[in-house]
Amino acid sequence: MIYDVVIAGAGPVGLFLSCELRLAGLSVLVLEQAEDPSSPLKRLPFGMRGLSVPTLEAFDRRGLLDELVAAQRASDPSGGNTTATAHWMQQARRPAGHFAGIQFYFDKVDTSRWPYRLPGPVGTTMMVAMETLEQTLTARAVAMGVEIKRGRGVEDFDASDDEVTVSAGGKTFRARWLVGCDGGRSTVRKAGGFAFVGTPPELTGYSVDVEMADPDILRPGRHYTPTGMYTYARPGTIAMVDFDGGAFHRSQPVTREHVQAVLRHITGPDVTLTALKLATTWTDRAYQAAAYRKGRVLLAGDAAHTHSPLGGQGLNLGLGDAMNLGWKLAATIRGDAPIDLIDSYQHERHPAGAQILDWSRAQIALMRPTESTRALEAVIRDLIDTRDGATYFAEHVWGVSQRYDLGDGHPLVGRSVPDFELIDGTKIGALLRTGRGLLLDFDAHSSLQALASGWPDRIIYVTSDAKDRLGLSAVLVRPDGFVAWASEDTPDRDEAAQAATRWFGAIKS
Repeated sequence: MIYDVVIAGAGPVGLFLSCELRLAGLSVLVLEQAEDPSSPLKRLPFGMRGLSVPTLEAFDRRGLLDELVAAQRASDPSGGNTTATAHWMQQARRPAGHFAGIQFYFDKVDTSRWPYRLPGPVGTTMMVAMETLEQTLTARAVAMGVEIKRGRGVEDFDASDDEVTVSAGGKTFRARWLVGCDGGRSTVRKAGGFAFVGTPPELTGYSVDVEMADPDILRPGRHYTPTGMYTYARPGTIAMVDFDGGAFHRSQPVTREHVQAVLRHITGPDVTLTALKLATTWTDRAYQAAAYRKGRVLLAGDAAHTHSPLGGQGLNLGLGDAMNLGWKLAATIRGDAPIDLIDSYQHERHPAGAQILDWSRAQIALMRPTESTRALEAVIRDLIDTRDGATYFAEHVWGVSQRYDLGDGHPLVGRSVPDFELIDGTKIGALLRTGRGLLLDFDAHSSLQALASGWPDRIIYVTSDAKDRLGLSAVLVRPDGFVAWASEDTPDRDEAAQAATRWFGAIKS
């Protein structure tokens, strides 16, 4: 059998991508090295992740958001409020996010700066356990007919002009395309000879669960010290960074004695650990694949870009890759679109990845244990507490500012489509669940109805007014929910046709 697509890696990115491809009717095989997906590091507290606006919108547009919310509530003893006991929630002001540990607050964020956002089911963030997220995506993938083989990590592959032969677990699998979603140490990336460039680590980060002789010896919360930074939540959850150039990460076993030595180095000599229950390390190395595609092999998620986990941006970035790539790869395989549609994946997602890498580097720069860094931190702290500053950081941390460069046109082009509510109560998210594009024609122009008829299997034509149309007369939306064309006046049919042809291929006779 030859699959349409083989995906290396059954993490959230690989699973979400597999769902996108199955939505388009493709045959998909996911190969995963781990026999058992469960891990204590995927559960609370270390497994907690924040989902940004683009991720929440993507899940809503595929009907996954309600499932995920229900699964998180069922798995969380606090009733779904995973942040209820977090140190940043024990404050009079409601925190909205942070940059290098410097918080900004909802009362300073000016949402009026975002004229093309409408109230909807998607908030600004959602906390979820990685285990819950993977279980939800796995259940969806299996229900859709994705084939998942665990204990069969990709070892090598051979790619020709027509297909890819993949070696995994002593067996070979054939596919038209291979996508590496196999993490920061990606075998697919290495075997494919993808250039991976960036900056080396400055630190080793630790996330540990310990027992201490005196749990009250450390102050809860995030603290900078002359030798590093640590965050503490009673009775023994600690995250800390040691600016050792990343020397300890994966170089030797993490022992109680070592963690105690590092903790004393950062916090002072009085801390005594009586037990080490769980520990993992990480670094701030920031690398990105120079190209996301070589022939019939593609990269997504951490296989394409890796950086520090500060702020949880990596998961959201990878899920954005999957949402962007899925419909494009499917259209290419089905023959609906020319091969250059796949090239737009690199054009749109590589800059998004580069921006997150720089954002990560900037946060590390504010964490260095030097007097000049603490002085710079004071400046940023003052700026972030202004209305302009908090709004700027919210735009980036929440993902509200995301916009693809799709050329000149209406200011909405390249942005996520607003969550329009039609007169009958239908929301945009519900209309996008089939994985097809949308042509929203608020004024029922006959020229646009005729235009949409050229892509009956690829574009849903919707003629209805909206409760708030934001001054628009018509909007063309890609399958991933991003606006390809928009008009406030009488629509230019030729402009709309050019946009439709660019994203949905030529009209089939």
